[in-house]
Amino acid sequence: MRNNFSLVFRALKTPWKVWNYITSFYCYPAARLIFALNDIPWGNSWRFYGLPIVQKNRDSEIKIGDNLQLRSSVRSNPFGVNHPVILCTYQAGAVLEIGSHFSMSGGAICATERIKIGNNVTIGANTTVMDSDFHPSNPEERLRSPNKGQSAPTTIEDNVFIGASSYILRGVTVGSGSVIGTGSVVTTDVKPGTIVFGNPARLVGKV
Repeated sequence: MRNNFSLVFRALKTPWKVWNYITSFYCYPAARLIFALNDIPWGNSWRFYGLPIVQKNRDSEIKIGDNLQLRSSVRSNPFGVNHPVILCTYQAGAVLEIGSHFSMSGGAICATERIKIGNNVTIGANTTVMDSDFHPSNPEERLRSPNKGQSAPTTIEDNVFIGASSYILRGVTVGSGSVIGTGSVVTTDVKPGTIVFGNPARLVGKV
C-alpha cells in the first residue's frame, strides 16, 4: 500500500510523465504497423512516445535490438523535439543496424551505405547521424549528379552518450564508452572512453 501511495505522490509531482506514459500505449499499435509494413522485425520491450518516421528502401535492411525507446512527441522530452525520430535507409543495399537498449529523442539516422550502432547507446534530442555527404562538394559534379555525394560507413560503439543537437558525420567511428558534448559536429574518429566537444569536435577529457 505504501508503495502505491509513493507512486501516486510522484505522479502528482511530475504529471507530464504520467501523460507520456499513457500516450505511449496509444502509439503501440500504429508503431507495430509502421515497422511491419517496412519489414522490420519487432523486438522485445519497445516503447514509443509519439510515432517515428520510417523511410526504408525495399532493397535495404533495418535491424534493431530489444529495449528500444524513441521519443518523437514534442512533449516527450523537456528539451523539446524538433520533429519525430527519422530512421532512413536511403538507397538499395543500405544497412542500418542498432543494438539493444537504444534510446533517441527526435533527430534522424540516415544510412546510404551502412550505419552500425552498438548496445546501450543514448542519443540526445535533435541529433543527426549520417554516412553520406549526400551532395557532391564540386559544383559541376553537383549539377551532373546532385545526389552522388561521398559516403563511408559510420559506427557508434557500445555505451556511447551523444548530447543534444549533435551531428555524427560519414566515415566516423565513435569509440565505446565515449561522450559527445551537446551541439558537437563529429568529423573524425573518437577514441574509446573520451569526451569530445565543439565544431569540429575535439578532445576535452576522459570519462
